[in-house]
Amino acid sequence: MLHALLRIFLLCGLLASGWAHALQLSATRLWPSPDYTRITLEAAQPVAYKYFMLSNPQRLVIDLEGVEGGTALEALAGQLSPDDPYISAIRVGINRPGVMRLVLDLKKAVKPSVFLLAPLGQYGDRLVVDLYPALTGDTATADPAAQPQPGATVQATPGKPVPQYTRLITVAIDAGHGGEDPGASGANGSREKDITLALARKLKQKIDAQENMHAVLIRDGDYFVPLGQRVVKARALKADLFMSIHADAFVKPNARGSSVFALSENGATSVAARWLAKRENDADLIGGVNVDVKDPFLKRTLIDLSQTATINDSLKLGRAVLKEIGGVNTLHKGQVEQAGFAVLKAPDIPSILIETAFISNPEEEKRLNDSGYQDKLADAIVEGVKDYFDKHPLTAPSRLTRNP
Repeated sequence: MLHALLRIFLLCGLLASGWAHALQLSATRLWPSPDYTRITLEAAQPVAYKYFMLSNPQRLVIDLEGVEGGTALEALAGQLSPDDPYISAIRVGINRPGVMRLVLDLKKAVKPSVFLLAPLGQYGDRLVVDLYPALTGDTATADPAAQPQPGATVQATPGKPVPQYTRLITVAIDAGHGGEDPGASGANGSREKDITLALARKLKQKIDAQENMHAVLIRDGDYFVPLGQRVVKARALKADLFMSIHADAFVKPNARGSSVFALSENGATSVAARWLAKRENDADLIGGVNVDVKDPFLKRTLIDLSQTATINDSLKLGRAVLKEIGGVNTLHKGQVEQAGFAVLKAPDIPSILIETAFISNPEEEKRLNDSGYQDKLADAIVEGVKDYFDKHPLTAPSRLTRNP
């Protein structure tokens, strides 16, 4: 009898221990984008997992060990949009004691990337599931109809002769942050990733209205693009210029003004520039990149950073843009600064990073959210780009050539 009671006591202890270690997810997030769909499962400690693919029909199965159901996990399916490019349905249920199974019904074959991220900033431990198309290369995807085509011309309006151009200047516009990475936050709750996307869309609209220019958005939605992949996408689009749009933040709310940055090979031009570059480069840690994945195309892209000519062109572009922005907002610094920004490391594309204003300054935050102010800022940037091409046609390999 005593032996039986002892066994029952031990069994209850084991069960209690299992219950004590059961883990509920604190948050789930779903981020669809044209290039990939990301699912993030957040918890108070690392989640043990296994995953495998099934076909006929296509499914991705993820077993979450030691995880129990809860509101966060149950809410995941409700975040799925019918137009998600990869997932048709999400199902969750207990597979066996101690194992919660997550099944993603897929619209097409995918290449999954599943990895853990350690706690950082506002986030706890995260299990990230990225779904990439199974049969694509490493280059950026883009709508062919949206690309400047060889031999494209601009027609003259009646009574006003217009030069015939062989092709359009392509400007890559990079809205900073996105998805898991909100960027800086304003005193009134504004998020940098929302402001930069709104500005990027306005800037694209105004550049597309120019007779000799065409803009492409690196990010056109609320999703995360790794910094190196932003560079790869710009090169795949054969961009002539690359502009990364941001809204700065500082610990003191009275910091204000706009700034323009270019890449530096030899260290930062100021302590503030070095600090900002580190903060922007940390976006990959916050947004979440699988460090185990090696990208040989990206390695080839960034292997040669002795890009003196490109940096010089970037500085000229930056000065032209900074001058025009100074007519719209106070300048934080009167010259283009330099630092080791990862997103500016395309070896053959003049590239600048524009800190439009300090989102941490309540007055500038209010203006950054104002559509009219956004228009003025976008107009100023466009004027700077036009001035760059007017003054330095020989330094821009993609300068439009006129038909004879």
